[in-house]
Amino acid sequence: MGNSKSGALSKEVLEDLKSNTKYSETELCTWYQCFLKECPGGKISRKQFEGIYASFFPNADPSAYARHVFRSFDTNADGTLDFKEYIVALHLTSGGKTLQKLEWAFALYDVDGNGTISKNEIQEIVKSIFNMIPEEDQKGLPEDEDTPEKRSEKIWDFFGKKDNDKIAEGEFIQGVMDNKDILRLIQYDEPQKIKDKLKEKRQ
Repeated sequence: MGNSKSGALSKEVLEDLKSNTKYSETELCTWYQCFLKECPGGKISRKQFEGIYASFFPNADPSAYARHVFRSFDTNADGTLDFKEYIVALHLTSGGKTLQKLEWAFALYDVDGNGTISKNEIQEIVKSIFNMIPEEDQKGLPEDEDTPEKRSEKIWDFFGKKDNDKIAEGEFIQGVMDNKDILRLIQYDEPQKIKDKLKEKRQ
């Protein structure tokens, strides 16, 4: 980690983030200053992270989804995100290469972290995604995916699984890469206002 007292980002973390995300050195240093202002201790708690999501979705309930996103990025499971984990989270949820995004999506859906995804885990994440879609927008969804149950069923059927089967990471990634429709079903497309807000913070 960088030295939070001097407000400088360590060279090692900076180089790592530059090569693994789409952000430039200037952007990363600006982000780091903002991060320290919000989180002087150099860490962001799950509650703070949920608060950020809540500000993006005033007309919906993003708490469950934010909790799952937080879990998937808290790589050392210490209940906080440091600057590096936070930037990787931003990068993957607002861009990132397809393979990286799918590896993250697998971690998001693998709720218990056992290396496979069950039908219940699909349902849990899809339900948390639906909580973020305003009711009005839900009415415009196709009939075969306008409820969490229908959408989960559609995903599960695509993989040709029985109710008690599991999906392994390689199978999940390959299946989604082979079918853009499933990619659309498993993710929450971040609304424009999130992108605008991120842009605003980077300036």
